[in-house]
Amino acid sequence: MKPQLTIDALIKEAERFSDLESKYDEPSLYGVTDGKAVGTYLEHKFRGYLSDLYTYEAGNTASGIDLPTLGVDIKVTSIRQPQSSCPYKSASQKIYGLGYSLLVFVYEKTDDHENRTARLNMKHTIFVDKKRTADFQMTKGLLDILKNDGNMDDLFAFILDKNLPVDEIGARNIAEEILKNPPTQGYITISNALQWRLQYSRVIQKAGQIKGIQKLR
Repeated sequence: MKPQLTIDALIKEAERFSDLESKYDEPSLYGVTDGKAVGTYLEHKFRGYLSDLYTYEAGNTASGIDLPTLGVDIKVTSIRQPQSSCPYKSASQKIYGLGYSLLVFVYEKTDDHENRTARLNMKHTIFVDKKRTADFQMTKGLLDILKNDGNMDDLFAFILDKNLPVDEIGARNIAEEILKNPPTQGYITISNALQWRLQYSRVIQKAGQIKGIQKLR
């Protein structure tokens, strides 16, 4: 009977998997330049690796994330442009976080032309607690306003100025909520789009220095 996957086990196995994968030569990825194809390959391989060792519920379209019982989504991105997208649920995700944690694999792909294989060197593997998944500049600005004795009008003006995808009534409601429930400083850059565009440069920079951003590799 395989044990149930836990957050601690996931973190431990992600570290181990990154070490193994960084030494592995994969013929099917040779010459592949499509980042989505590389990401799908690595994510499926990691989930298969976990399935051999643990019992866990895999995500589906309805859950929207890869490991719903753990509240974790797996992201794979190239070191050349460390970013990915995720479903947009509400404007407040930019302030209070995505609502789930992220396990981010950042790879550097190299091709061996002689052997016609590719290798994914895991440059960074990072676990971002859900409390740290809000937008950096948005949360920093709001927290600075609160620290400087700002009121609801200040918060409201800042939210509108930052083009948060919300109307004025929604912005005022969010401002009221912030006064009662200040956000935690986030470390992801989240760009407005039909889907959120998540950028990880700051997470890579701060991994291991900030509580809630664990550097696994």
